Amino acid sequence: MWRSCLRLLDGGRRLLTRPRGGLTASVGPGPTPPFPARAYVPPTERKRFYQNVSITQGEGGFEINLDHRKLKTPQAKLFTVPSEALATAVATEWDSQQDTIKFYTMHLTTLCNTSLDNPTQRNKDQLIQAAVKFLDTDTIWVEEPETLVELQKNEWDPIIEWAEERYGVEIGSSTSMMGPCIPTRTREVLISHLASYNMWALQGIEFVVTQLKSMVLTLGLIGLRLTVEQAVLLSRLEEEYQIQKWGNIEWAHDYELQELRARTAAGTLFVHLCSESTTVKHKLLQESKAQGCAEPSRSSSYSWRVDGDLQELLVVVVLQVPALSHRAAVS
Repeated sequence: MWRSCLRLLDGGRRLLTRPRGGLTASVGPGPTPPFPARAYVPPTERKRFYQNVSITQGEGGFEINLDHRKLKTPQAKLFTVPSEALATAVATEWDSQQDTIKFYTMHLTTLCNTSLDNPTQRNKDQLIQAAVKFLDTDTIWVEEPETLVELQKNEWDPIIEWAEERYGVEIGSSTSMMGPCIPTRTREVLISHLASYNMWALQGIEFVVTQLKSMVLTLGLIGLRLTVEQAVLLSRLEEEYQIQKWGNIEWAHDYELQELRARTAAGTLFVHLCSESTTVKHKLLQESKAQGCAEPSRSSSYSWRVDGDLQELLVVVVLQVPALSHRAAVS
């Protein structure tokens, strides 16, 4: 029995140490085997193998170069994004990695990989339905009884009222665990609104909805009614209430909060940089690095061209979670 356990343990170690470049963006000329249709789960870490990050414009869009090698997707497609602003954000993500590449912090790269390879083979209608299904179980629908109900009314009702006025629909709230009954017209209006976005932006919207467990909070965030911090707080209102009442678990709650903020910021930034109507790509700001960067960039071979408001999102996306995870590791 012990021998069997040792063999299983040894086999597990070999699986953990085998190359995993195919699960995330890869570089190099060689093709990789086909992958099953599923969402990407990036590998955890890898030693940094490049010094400089740069951007070039090709026939299909903007490409990312790690030294002299082209970045590729898990399915060995050329990593090409539709706008220079998005390419700059992704390049910043790669350039901000230190001695170790922490793929689990690179949410923009993962979203681009998903958009390029579409591993689950979903079309536009399926992406919209995946987002709209959260209307039935939206985080801010059900108001808990007794102690929480007044807090929830004060915090949630204004964003529900904003959504009703903004889109000309009826939503309401409910004290039932089943949530409110969403009118058919409300669904149709929101589906029509989502259909105005392109496939890339829809990938980001569905990603944010999944993080916040709320279609309404996502609309408020994308529509600039809420900041990332506000949207995350509203999605965790009950949890934050319990933390204030019973106390915080050191690092666990902090890391979870920062990770959720980073994911939400990444999805929001991705939507804005992928939306055809965005004016971000026409606003030029010359910066060598995002504001608030703690350490100088290893490479300044590309220029910053991102709207000032979205720079703050990129700081959250690129810097906060890696910094927090490092502090957690040494504490």
